[in-house]
Amino acid sequence: MTQADASKDVLPRLVVYYQTHHDKSDKPISILPLLQPGISVSHIILAAIHINEDPNSITLNDHAPDHQWNSTLWSELSTLQACDVKVMGMLGGAAKGSYARLDGSDKQFEQYYFPLRDFVRQRNFDGLDLCVEEKMSLSGIIRLIDRLKSDFGQDFIISLAPVAAAMLDPTKNISGFSYMDLEAERGSDIAWYNMQFYCGWGDISNTHMYDLMVQMGWNPEKLVVGMVTNPETGSGFVPWEALSPVLFSLARKHRRFGGVMCWEYFNSLPGDVHQPWEWARNMTLHIRSADLI
Repeated sequence: MTQADASKDVLPRLVVYYQTHHDKSDKPISILPLLQPGISVSHIILAAIHINEDPNSITLNDHAPDHQWNSTLWSELSTLQACDVKVMGMLGGAAKGSYARLDGSDKQFEQYYFPLRDFVRQRNFDGLDLCVEEKMSLSGIIRLIDRLKSDFGQDFIISLAPVAAAMLDPTKNISGFSYMDLEAERGSDIAWYNMQFYCGWGDISNTHMYDLMVQMGWNPEKLVVGMVTNPETGSGFVPWEALSPVLFSLARKHRRFGGVMCWEYFNSLPGDVHQPWEWARNMTLHIRSADLI
């Protein structure tokens, strides 16, 4: 099965970002409740992987991946994979430096890429989400994608996480390169885009921006609507009563609707920190119920 076929099997996707792994008392925040009946999550994206100045000092947030702080996390993610949920890693994000280190000379690229490659292999990720929130060249991101596909094969999932505005206007962009140009060059290697419709870069209280993207020629099955799931997480939160008709409209208007993603799991409403999985339950009903798949 090709990556394209694998991607189509789960439409519309229900993608959950998992960056906050412990509560305020340092107790691990379990992600296993997402396996409950009535919840149909397709992908978990573990955040955030950082490439630091020392090439051999990759960190997952603030700790080395093998630190005991992460022991519960790795065990639970393996359980999710055993239940056919795809587990990906998110590289980059707001903390800058990872992509600058991968965007230098070929020698520098190899120096920083090899430890990343080995980490991805060690942890058996199904793919990587490339969240480029710093300037990177088009040739640099293409080189990274090419190496990932070469090293891990066509079934390895590659997604990117642009701000939504960048899909309409290359000048409204925090990644440096044009996503239109990238899609033209390597679209066949990119499974989908986790578009950030929040923090001033998009509005998901209506379908206007998404409809414009499709009118411009973007394939709706590659357009995943990203939303903040709690106003404490970031600006642009849309309450359920306003979001629900938008999602129903997108799912019915576009037969191959790409899906939705949440930023982020730990305090998602309506359950908040006590039952964050309730967001995924509601979303399953909205976009992955039997009559919509």
